[in-house]
Amino acid sequence: MSEKKIIAVVGATGEQGGAVARALLGDGEFAVRALSRSTESAAARKLAELGAEVVQADLYDVESLRKAFDGAYGAYLVTPFFTHMSAAKELEEVTNLVAAAGGLQHVVWSTLEDTREVIALDDDRMPTLDEKYKVPHFDVKGGEADALFAEAGLPTTYVRMSFYWNNLLKGMAPHRGADGSLKLSLPMGESRISGIAAEDIGKAIVSVLKNPAKTIGETIGLGVEHLTGDEVAAAFSAVLGEQVTYEPLSHNEFRALGFREAVEIGNMFQYYAEFDSHILPRRDTGQTRELVPGWLTLEEFLRAHRDDIVIG
Repeated sequence: MSEKKIIAVVGATGEQGGAVARALLGDGEFAVRALSRSTESAAARKLAELGAEVVQADLYDVESLRKAFDGAYGAYLVTPFFTHMSAAKELEEVTNLVAAAGGLQHVVWSTLEDTREVIALDDDRMPTLDEKYKVPHFDVKGGEADALFAEAGLPTTYVRMSFYWNNLLKGMAPHRGADGSLKLSLPMGESRISGIAAEDIGKAIVSVLKNPAKTIGETIGLGVEHLTGDEVAAAFSAVLGEQVTYEPLSHNEFRALGFREAVEIGNMFQYYAEFDSHILPRRDTGQTRELVPGWLTLEEFLRAHRDDIVIG
């Protein structure tokens, strides 16, 4: 029996990369090489127990990345923007990944679009960040990073991400109001948001890697459902057994909340809300569902993670 092709997974101890690593291990067609800065972390040890080869690599050390990719067939590449909140650092990370990935036969790059395609920097409806971005973790990927893969001639599948349903389990979960009722305050107005569970991202990437002839060179947008705020609240109501009412914050109210990511995420939600006709068609639910066997509705996801929901 021939040896399995190796897929190197960047960010394998994070939420997105971890979901990809676990899905690959569960499927069994590929061998998994999990990249981590710390091979002794609890998450790294867990992946090793599941059968992954865990190797040390650092996004700021190109040689460590080259060694980690050596002998691999393909790789899943994702950058940890919210660990540092720096567009410059994210661009450096992508530059290093591209420089190290020359020997791979299939690169799957986790990306987003450039919001400046639809909202100009001088549009004062949304604050400009770092003098040249509206939503940096989108704009760096779509506006600068994607082109680096193309310029390097790498055999790349560009996978556009959606809102993770996982975000709804804690910081964006419903909260109890002064009157004792549960309220959902996502700042998305009357628009629809495209969402997907992290575990379904993992399953989608397995399908992408199994079909290189159809996926290399393509941009695939993931999203299993496009839901309104009222529909998200209804899913919570069904799972919690208690009425959850959708009462959205305005984008300015959300940006003023004061936590580290508030302005960035507030801008992101404003992009989602005001340009949903631009965003949603780029995330084809039919295509995503074909890629993801047994995909989860939001209600199914919340039921599976009922014990993880933290009410504010």
